[in-house]
Amino acid sequence: MYKPKILVVEDDPAITNLMRTTLDTQEYQYHTARTGSGALLDAVSYNPDVIILDLGLPDMDGVDIIRKIRGWSEMPIIVVSARSEDQDKVEALDAGADDYLTKPFSIDELLARLRAALRRSRADYGTAQQNTAVYHNGSLTIDYAAGCVYLDGEEIHLTPIEYKLLCVLARNTGKVLTHNYILKEVWGSALASDTPSLRVFMATLRKKIEKDPSAPRYIQTHIGVGYRMIRQ
Repeated sequence: MYKPKILVVEDDPAITNLMRTTLDTQEYQYHTARTGSGALLDAVSYNPDVIILDLGLPDMDGVDIIRKIRGWSEMPIIVVSARSEDQDKVEALDAGADDYLTKPFSIDELLARLRAALRRSRADYGTAQQNTAVYHNGSLTIDYAAGCVYLDGEEIHLTPIEYKLLCVLARNTGKVLTHNYILKEVWGSALASDTPSLRVFMATLRKKIEKDPSAPRYIQTHIGVGYRMIRQ
């Protein structure tokens, strides 16, 4: 049975030991690095399924590591950092991180984020073919070729903007997308003045695909950061 490989990039020995113990109990394979340069070498040689990355490393900022890795790989990157400001989260996610967890963190939450990243990694092959395939997520279906959306087998009408929003979220299921990323993908620009419009369209989209928009199943809000499509 294949055991996922995790690369832990962390310079705090106490946190590294905590993660080692946690990954051991879950029977993951893992490798650790304490510097950014070491992390970049290990990302190539160890070829991990997921990277757990601290931003405050002694030789390099973690955001720079994310950008470098994104130059050649889409392997999932979960940031675990003491930086808790929204701007820090947005910068890391815009650079290409898949998720962001703030220290101190819950082990259960870290494992849940790790499982979600692994599910996304395993789905990458199918995701690459979604332009000509059909997307299924719970009772939600998107027929990309026909440009149609179905909920519980019944077609629902979406405006062109709502459809683009849904497709962007669906193609990145499980990944937090920042406001800037979504604005660039849907509108072609990322002006701060467009963010209120994004919220309005997201609200109308939710009314159409969520049975209870006040307790959404599909589209999760990350306040001050962006949105995520949840895998059902």
